[in-house]
Amino acid sequence: MSKTCPECGDKIIGRADKKYCSDACRNAANNKLNSDQRNLVRNINNQLRRNYRILQEFNPEDKTKTTKDKLVMAGFDFNLFTSIYTTKAGTVYYFVYDQGYLPLEGDYFALVKRK
Repeated sequence: MSKTCPECGDKIIGRADKKYCSDACRNAANNKLNSDQRNLVRNINNQLRRNYRILQEFNPEDKTKTTKDKLVMAGFDFNLFTSIYTTKAGTVYYFVYDQGYLPLEGDYFALVKRK
């Protein structure tokens, strides 16, 4: 009894429990299977990295202030962050890893770095 590769249709030679004829076919099948999920995760991670780089660029001294317009012009996405920190006083900081921002009055933001 010979088995055929579900990816390319070639004959499978080797172990009885082998599913694909080669590593290339196995990788191609798994990439097809996971492509939608991976694209979503990849896009979100790319935007998180972009947000992180922007916060680092605007906040080299660990604490500063900037405007919303400057962040938006640099490509910052306010919908993506990794965590929220609420102080005892109720102030809400949004963090992208260790870089954070605090919305202030009048489209200003305080940028901070968590130590």
